[in-house]
Amino acid sequence: MLIVLVMHVFIIHSVFDFTWDIVIADALISTILLSGAAWGIILLVRAYPTTAAITLYALFVAMFISGVTVLAEYEALKWWSDTPTQSHYIKWLSRTLPVRFLVIWIFNTWMATITAFRKNLAAMDSRFQLQADASILLKEAELFKLRQQLQPHFLYNSLNSISALIMISPERAQDMVGKLSDFLRSSVKRESDDNVPIDEELRYIQSYLAIESVRFGDRLCIDFRHDYTDDATIPPFLLQPILENAIKFGLYGNTGIVHIGIHISLQADMLTLSITNPYDPDMQPPRGTGFGLAGIQRRLYLLFARTDLLETQKDGKQYTTTLKIPQLHVQSNTN
Repeated sequence: MLIVLVMHVFIIHSVFDFTWDIVIADALISTILLSGAAWGIILLVRAYPTTAAITLYALFVAMFISGVTVLAEYEALKWWSDTPTQSHYIKWLSRTLPVRFLVIWIFNTWMATITAFRKNLAAMDSRFQLQADASILLKEAELFKLRQQLQPHFLYNSLNSISALIMISPERAQDMVGKLSDFLRSSVKRESDDNVPIDEELRYIQSYLAIESVRFGDRLCIDFRHDYTDDATIPPFLLQPILENAIKFGLYGNTGIVHIGIHISLQADMLTLSITNPYDPDMQPPRGTGFGLAGIQRRLYLLFARTDLLETQKDGKQYTTTLKIPQLHVQSNTN
């Protein structure tokens, strides 16, 4: 507004050659009223309850307040200069009203449209933020649901095995109850973790395999091979259902020792886990809960927005499931 005041003084004094008292009074009154008009426009546009047709509303407000401002300016300047010696200024003031209105209208329209644009932009940002928050909540809810689907099938099988062992081998049943209790306690502690060190996940898997070894005895043989660094991580509860699937397909219809291979390697920013189990296409185990690899694939997509992180391959009588886990912390450090 200081620039407007200076320009106003310069134009009236240099172009129309009025005295300094008239110039300063005209400039001060006009600038004060213009400032009040601008502030009133901002308040009215911000108070508009919605963004629908807000631009049209802002233009109407600018037009109305511009008219009121010009009339107020005319009456104030006329009152201040209402003396016989300044009659020529009053006539000049009357002739300049259209020009004053045009200048004030242009300025007020600019203020009104800028305020309306900012209000629209703020509303859009708010809507986008709400959509983003809703998307995050939906994703977290689906991830939570997928996590909850991991345990029930395994838990039902374990309880059935315990029930069968109570009659024929109470000691083994008691051992299995203890191992199952430790396993579930560990599961609860990991519920809130997004990623865990691979060593921690393997300790969890060892607890799971200890329970399965009680169920299947010496028939289950796990071969571990690994080559990774200590900072490798994996989302929890991803490896167990793959192993559960491998054990189900490897042991069903097989009365001998079944070897299941687990190979873990880290290359650059990708942790690769390969699980290999015997597979007989002529023998089909009973249908499970329907979670299986499809649920893992969905969870990987929600976590990494990729569909190429889980692969399966059949080679003769060997079935291999390959799980790839991007190491996001390695990528961020590289960047």
